[in-house]
Amino acid sequence: MKLSVLVVDDEPIARQAVVRLLRDDPDVAELSEHGDGASAVGAIRAGSPDLVFLDIQMPAMSGIDVVRTVGAGRMPATVFVTAYEQYAVKAFEANAVDYLVKPFSRERFEHALTRAKSRLSTPGGQAEASLKIMQALDALHRRDQYLDRIPIRESEQITFVDVNDIIWIKASRNTVLIHLADRVHEMRETMAGLAERLDPRQFARVHRSAIVNVRRVQAVHPWFNGYHVLTMDTGQKLRMSRYQHEAFLKLVSL
Repeated sequence: MKLSVLVVDDEPIARQAVVRLLRDDPDVAELSEHGDGASAVGAIRAGSPDLVFLDIQMPAMSGIDVVRTVGAGRMPATVFVTAYEQYAVKAFEANAVDYLVKPFSRERFEHALTRAKSRLSTPGGQAEASLKIMQALDALHRRDQYLDRIPIRESEQITFVDVNDIIWIKASRNTVLIHLADRVHEMRETMAGLAERLDPRQFARVHRSAIVNVRRVQAVHPWFNGYHVLTMDTGQKLRMSRYQHEAFLKLVSL
């Protein structure tokens, strides 16, 4: 198998690291590199390479934008190169998409390259790979819609609250009370509206009037009649509805 490979990364040092490793592989017959998404799109459309090592975080046009512009069905086999957090890596793994996390070792690179070669040598493998890429991108797109910080208007200013600092959230008529370790912020928002904008892997609605940050749960205690009590890392105790089975299972499986 002789491969034509395209390396796309806006960081010259990171790009050259991939290029050097590829030059050591006897199966790589043609190798080119680009430092931005727009030129990568042109090269993919014009040259139809077999394989692309594609950085996700690039200015102007990201790696995700490149895939969407070219179209997942027309993308070559793709190895994502990313400095994303672990949630993104898990999204790629769940959809069987190859990836490299910066900084990566030679062994990890060779593993990704071997997987890409295997995919290319399998009949129908690239069509399946394109579908997997789109699934992974959709997973990332959904994750990108969740809030990292919550803007709260207080008098004439806006305060930004990091969602990781939230202990729990309480419904209060037409507002919500956002409880942090040392203070409480009131926000004009419905419980349901805010819940839709929070990552369900981090926040669980354990009662019709309470959402908790599952990372701040210290213990889950059985109570009576199917109810449970949550102890937060601040020592505060919250009652969990007996009907919130999904939230309960999520909490105990952490």
